Amino acid sequence: MSRRRKGRPINGWLVLDKPQGMTSTQAVSAAKRLLQAAKAGHAGTLDPMATGVLPIAFGEATKTVSYAMDGRKTYRFTLTFGEARDTDDAEGKVVETSDVRPDEAAIDAVLPHFVGEIEQVPPRFSAVKIAGERAYDLAREGEEVVLAPRIITIEDLRRLRTIDRDRVEMEAISGKGAYVRALARDISRALGTVGHLSALRRLNVGPFTLDDSISLEHLQHLVDRQEGEKALLPLQTPLDDIPAVAVTDVEAHRMRSGQPVAMLRRSDRERIEALAADLDDRDCIVLALARGTPVALARLDGAELWPVRILNLRA
Repeated sequence: MSRRRKGRPINGWLVLDKPQGMTSTQAVSAAKRLLQAAKAGHAGTLDPMATGVLPIAFGEATKTVSYAMDGRKTYRFTLTFGEARDTDDAEGKVVETSDVRPDEAAIDAVLPHFVGEIEQVPPRFSAVKIAGERAYDLAREGEEVVLAPRIITIEDLRRLRTIDRDRVEMEAISGKGAYVRALARDISRALGTVGHLSALRRLNVGPFTLDDSISLEHLQHLVDRQEGEKALLPLQTPLDDIPAVAVTDVEAHRMRSGQPVAMLRRSDRERIEALAADLDDRDCIVLALARGTPVALARLDGAELWPVRILNLRA
């Protein structure tokens, strides 16, 4: 017999403005404890040094985390020249130094080479697995860590301002899997020097932005007033790009039981045909709604909707 999960059945998203010095796991635990939620998870890890948008999913919203993580992310960061560090950020040990300091013209000239689909080698101190072991665990044990390059996408990269001779502030918009630490490292190398990431703030993850965010202190204030759940966004927030299909209460019941729904009505067939034309072949996923309440993430297969992830909500 499975153990009953402790906590309240809260469903939705909280956009936390993660403070510096706290891991993403610690931030999720703090928010979960404040809301007394039964289940929580996050979309996109931020290192302890970083601040900014950390979307936290509660309850049934955890079933949509992968869709949030696939969204584009915007980062504002500071690159410090002159020191390479073993972690590629300010928390690591200095492993190499250089007296070379590139000027603004040189920086602006090299940045376009890092836009588009590029190869990037993840930092040695990262969560990438090597033969089942996390790279950061191997690195901490002093073992040699060799990571293969991967293809990532940088949609935009620009210099915002030069802070001083050693530091420059930049902004990047990236796809899934990009490491800003590695980007800072590689930009420095391309400029004939070394450098590391010394500050990082995430401005958005897909539809989740700083404008939606809340600090742990503000969340505590709302909880003290018994208004904590007012900070939550709807479960379907990261699903804006997924087509929605309305189903009847009877069809919703079938889908919640794991059964497919046959779309036999002419209006349904026409709607499915229109949706299929807009969906790529990789994953013809739609969001089934009953009276505006999410029922399931479902796969279009011919004229049938097959539930893929059932969302246990009630209107």
